[in-house]
Amino acid sequence: MIDLESTVSVPKPDFYSPRHIITMLGLSVGYLLLSRYLIGFRSEQIVLLVITNGFYFFSEATRKFITAFSIFIVYWILFDYMKAFPNYNYNTVHIKSLYDLEKSVFGINSGLVRLTPNEFWIKNQHPFLDVISGLFYLTWIPLPLSLAGYLFFKNRPQFFKFAFTFLLVNLIGFVIYYLYPAAPPWYSQQYGFKFIANTPGNTAGLSRFDSFFNVGIFKSIYAKSSNVFAAMPSLHSSYPLIALYYAMKSKISLTLTILIGITLPGIWFAAVYTSHHYVLDVLAGISSAIAGIILINVFISKRFN
Repeated sequence: MIDLESTVSVPKPDFYSPRHIITMLGLSVGYLLLSRYLIGFRSEQIVLLVITNGFYFFSEATRKFITAFSIFIVYWILFDYMKAFPNYNYNTVHIKSLYDLEKSVFGINSGLVRLTPNEFWIKNQHPFLDVISGLFYLTWIPLPLSLAGYLFFKNRPQFFKFAFTFLLVNLIGFVIYYLYPAAPPWYSQQYGFKFIANTPGNTAGLSRFDSFFNVGIFKSIYAKSSNVFAAMPSLHSSYPLIALYYAMKSKISLTLTILIGITLPGIWFAAVYTSHHYVLDVLAGISSAIAGIILINVFISKRFN
């Protein structure tokens, strides 16, 4: 027989106090108003608020859970608000210079021409690689969040280290986005080397995954892209490395650790294969992850020991 009291803690008398209700109401309304002003109203904002408030007022346990996961909510909101402040308004977008550097460092000779790795894979694409790349790309958020959930219940100190590392690496990435706006490989393939503001998001090679299964998964995701000129660094490449580090450090389930370990090179390969990132972007993402892990270990981790 399941002891509900041990799985869902009973709220204390002041659980629904005016202070808690007014605070959440103020945050919710403030978020909607600010979002309306910056990027316009969207249904996802209501979904986020329903989930957040639902968890906050359901029980003591779920309140602790959503409060801890607010770190990830802050990341999502910041990323979403980038739409209001396009990085190309602040610095020159690197298109041809990045393409030329990629070709000079990682170029592949094919007959009389030298190709970037992206161009090489366009010429050598295969349905199996299309499917496997799409599957790897679908894990880039669910897998870190799954690890975070596991750590929250099994190893709270490591959860906070992981969450703060995740947020810090994203902030590092955001700063670089504005200091070094960079076009993804698919941009030059489709538009050449001329900068075009307000370019919509593009599924690039991931469209082949959608076509294979006759779905619109990646089309719906990239239609809501905050900024297409944010390819450097590849945060897609950062997340699995952060997850693997904390999975190994926390000594969690061997199965989950192996799964994360498999997705690591898979996502790195998929980023290049699908023309969403250059190899240089992937290396920058790896470097950002390593920098974030080191900074958290040096300056913050002692607080959670």
